[in-house]
Amino acid sequence: MVRTFDRNMLIMMIAIMVGVIVITYFVGDIVYQSQLTQLNSQHITEIENIEGRNINFTSGFLASSVLLDSAREDRAFGNYHFDLAHLFYMTALSKNNITLFEEYQQICIENCTSAMPMYTMAKENFLMASSFFNSTKKYTDYQDYIVLLSMYVNLSESGARLTVLRYNASLYLRMLAENLTFVNGSAVLENATMLEDLFNTTMMIYGSELNNYEQMQKEIAEYDIKGFSTIREPV
Repeated sequence: MVRTFDRNMLIMMIAIMVGVIVITYFVGDIVYQSQLTQLNSQHITEIENIEGRNINFTSGFLASSVLLDSAREDRAFGNYHFDLAHLFYMTALSKNNITLFEEYQQICIENCTSAMPMYTMAKENFLMASSFFNSTKKYTDYQDYIVLLSMYVNLSESGARLTVLRYNASLYLRMLAENLTFVNGSAVLENATMLEDLFNTTMMIYGSELNNYEQMQKEIAEYDIKGFSTIREPV
């Protein structure tokens, strides 16, 4: 029996089509929302990774700078005592009064003794600063910052060498002062030729290294002019 296409069948077909369209829309919307959520999650993760690198970069640089400043301060105190020791050693050599000679000799020895632990602390902080500056490189891909960090690594390592040389010079100077004697109204240094050679050679090497250190400081100052010393990791 042939079924006639009446009004009720038309309404039913339209209803079915509308239902299919609505269902298709909701399914598509669910898929879209799922994809959007996934993209947002990926984007948030990327932002968090960038922010994490920025934080690690900045904190690493600041920690390195604090260690470098501490090393410089310790070195400055060491230099203060060493310079005093050397001054009183040279003065003791020229004295013809035994009381003043012994007083200046003792002041030299005491200042050498005070300088040495300051140089030891400075060396340790210089080396730690060098290590921190070097490890901070992994938190940036920006070449100018990598170059700047390398410059700070070199400066810190040079500072460590300076402190070792001055520690040795302080030791040799103290030994020279301890070997001073007062004979017939004047200071005499006997059987200390090797010590004198060690001291003078160490001071010559120190002067050469100091020139390198100061040159590195100038190079970093040029980066200050370019604006790279104010560390801000680019996103």
